[in-house]
Amino acid sequence: MTKLSANLNAVAMLRNRRSVPWPSVTGIARIALDAGAAGITVHPRPDERHIRRTDVFELQKLIREDYPAAEYNIEGYPSDDFLTLVERAAPDQVTFVPDDPLQATSDHGWNVEANRAVLLPAIARMRAAGIRVSLFINADPAVPQAARDVGADRVELYTGPYGGALVEEIAAAHLAALRAAADAARAVGLGINAGHDLTLVNLPPLKAAIPDLAEVSIGHALTADALLYGYAEAVRKYIAACS
Repeated sequence: MTKLSANLNAVAMLRNRRSVPWPSVTGIARIALDAGAAGITVHPRPDERHIRRTDVFELQKLIREDYPAAEYNIEGYPSDDFLTLVERAAPDQVTFVPDDPLQATSDHGWNVEANRAVLLPAIARMRAAGIRVSLFINADPAVPQAARDVGADRVELYTGPYGGALVEEIAAAHLAALRAAADAARAVGLGINAGHDLTLVNLPPLKAAIPDLAEVSIGHALTADALLYGYAEAVRKYIAACS
């Protein structure tokens, strides 16, 4: 069963448009988990344009006290400040992304070989803290071996090009590349996550192509669909799409 991790960045961004505490990030997390989401994902960027450091610890408290079976995933670039934040929050998983602070959103995966000096000590530090490490990668079958070599436990396949392909033939080509990268990850013993621009329409074909997909992190489309269906029902629809 592929687990759904509800990414709350878009919820936090909506809240931050005003100086009021709603929508509540922890309140929406509770709705998502009550509706059956397996976990929560956040990406606390240095400028706090959506998720704030306070959110990280409020969500930690919520999950550990009220939803101990749920998984907590924190994404970010492995700077020293970020690694310290993650150590304090003690999530189940950290997902390292190669984002520049000025990027609007994650839009590419790691060049692992070129960043070994950054990734090796960061991964070792997280694993020493008992935190599972996933690396955000492009759909390139050459990358999983390098990810394994630096100590990652999983890879998260960047599905943006697939999700943004509105022409069937182009989407099929991107899906084939994702399947090849998943095959390479499986061959070296890495778990497989996926995320970015996944929707109720394109998620089922991805799941069919990668049946052992461990987790999908979905935020933008989930939040958009929540405007139509309500947040709890949107979560239930994405859980059904994962199956």
